[in-house]
Amino acid sequence: MFVQLADIVVHALVEGPARGGDDIPVLMLHSIGTGLHVFDPQAAALARHRRVIRMDLRGHGLSGVTTGDYSMSMLARDALSLLDALGVARAHVVGLSIGGRIALQLAAEAPGRVASLLLMDTAAEFAPPEAWQQRIDAVLRDGSGVLSDVVMPRWVCDPSLASSQGLRRMLLNTDRHGYAGAAAALRDARATDIAGRIACPTTVVVGDRDIATPPAMAEALRDMIPGSKLVVIPEGAHLPTLEQPAASTAAIEAHLAALAPQPGAEGGMAIRKAVLGEAHVARAGANVTPLDAAFQAWITQNVWGGVWTRPGLSRHQRSLLTLAMMAALGRHEEFELHVRATRNTGVTPEELAEVLLQVGAYAGVPAANSALKIAKSVLKDFAEQP
Repeated sequence: MFVQLADIVVHALVEGPARGGDDIPVLMLHSIGTGLHVFDPQAAALARHRRVIRMDLRGHGLSGVTTGDYSMSMLARDALSLLDALGVARAHVVGLSIGGRIALQLAAEAPGRVASLLLMDTAAEFAPPEAWQQRIDAVLRDGSGVLSDVVMPRWVCDPSLASSQGLRRMLLNTDRHGYAGAAAALRDARATDIAGRIACPTTVVVGDRDIATPPAMAEALRDMIPGSKLVVIPEGAHLPTLEQPAASTAAIEAHLAALAPQPGAEGGMAIRKAVLGEAHVARAGANVTPLDAAFQAWITQNVWGGVWTRPGLSRHQRSLLTLAMMAALGRHEEFELHVRATRNTGVTPEELAEVLLQVGAYAGVPAANSALKIAKSVLKDFAEQP
């Protein structure tokens, strides 16, 4: 898709279920001189259960180009504006190289919009400024291709791989003004701009053979952010997402899994509230008596906390399955409850219609017809509510 922001049109890809995982989307920000396809393997894996948003940075890929120096604040505002356009209140932000530094700026300037950070092969600042100015001058004079022989040995361990050749094509296709503008943002980035301002859960990832932002710089970044963790990718260079896709994906998935509701009573209660709504759960809790107290505790721990916390299906997918089973079995009270929960799980009326058509085909017309009447009543209530 193409989205008009303040002064540019941004190219973005949005993949995965409308609601999934912990219901907070993942925003992925790529490295200088590449594009959103640098995250292809990771996006494919994450989008099976999560909403994944990728964007071509200003001056890169298919996004618009502006001339002159960019800044980290400018690039962070681009990302924030895209989230606004998509109606996304908060996101887990994954950033690679300059994408990681933009993610840090975003978390510093709009902390309420960033649920967590996964920072890959990046740093708080990228000294010396003179080296970046030399790159800027060379690119503006001769185009982005002039840097190919310089950056490829830093980006990857094996330049002969098909994925490495793909990265080279991304660099050659990067607009000179886009590269120069982003390089100026790297030239001017300072650790003092973000120091002491990052409070969200953070994982720092680095390839053990990264010579652009080596492990020592990753360690310094980890030490700068309270509570952050460091993950090292073996045989990984500066851009490991394509050359070491499995390890890169595993690092991102482990980061997100650690933030998700965990199995057990506490995680179960968190998911129960997220799916059914806090008001419903509060009402149910107020009506608990000694007769059903043990049963309610068992449901919370073993159903919500034992099944709904599992990573194999997204929350959106589990909602669809529950709706189908409750309709097929004629469990009308539970079916109505879960139709009302679609406001939280992201199941659309169109998806619900398809589910009930499937119920009619495999569980019988009467079951589907009864469920349709309930669904229509609930959806009418939704439409009449402010």
